[in-house]
Amino acid sequence: LHNIYCDESCHLENDCNKIMVLGGISCPEHLKEKVFNDIRNIKLKHGLSSWFEIKWTKVSDSKVEFYIDLIDYFFNNDDLFFRGVVATSKNKLDHNKYNNGEYDSWYYKMYFRLLAPMIDPSGEYRIFIDIKDTRGGPKVRKLRDVLCNNIYDFKNEVIKDIAQINSKESEILQLADLLIGALSYYNRGLYLRDKSNMGKNKIIKEITTKYNRKLSKSTYRNENKFNIFIWEPREY
Repeated sequence: LHNIYCDESCHLENDCNKIMVLGGISCPEHLKEKVFNDIRNIKLKHGLSSWFEIKWTKVSDSKVEFYIDLIDYFFNNDDLFFRGVVATSKNKLDHNKYNNGEYDSWYYKMYFRLLAPMIDPSGEYRIFIDIKDTRGGPKVRKLRDVLCNNIYDFKNEVIKDIAQINSKESEILQLADLLIGALSYYNRGLYLRDKSNMGKNKIIKEITTKYNRKLSKSTYRNENKFNIFIWEPREY
């Protein structure tokens, strides 16, 4: 059984951003408590409360060593796998032509592109999504239907559950937020251009050094550590 912890950035339709980023970290269920404790110990090592919430928006130069330790922990842990989807040009999409007139329809398609390659039909999964708004319940049920139908999992034998959780409850979800935030920051062109927060630039540099390639290019579908898919519409 694997748990997949998912989060999103720039996911609102009219938030003045041209991209949306979805991402998830997969972890064997029996190891989640160990990972939680490992991350809490990294917090304590840097003089932070074990309940300090890791968020990309909190990255600063004063805490950069803490966040670099987290990045190193992720890349050195063979049991954690990240996949991110960067959807471009969302401000130019023709939802009437392709998505039944609904932004949400496109949103589910992107979530499907995120999760489908992370799910092996011979495995078992529980998926956790960060709570964003009061509409989350119906969105989660719809996403489960789409994913289950794709792999003929009509009895929910593969996808055991999809649930919403508060990121404060899960260090792995917080780590996903950090990686997604970095992916969004890079693909919005803020890396190196934004001099107001050098801590974020240092985190990006650490990730690209470990990853050994740009964050604006798709990886092979079967990349098994840090997987990126750059989605671009065929036409506007």
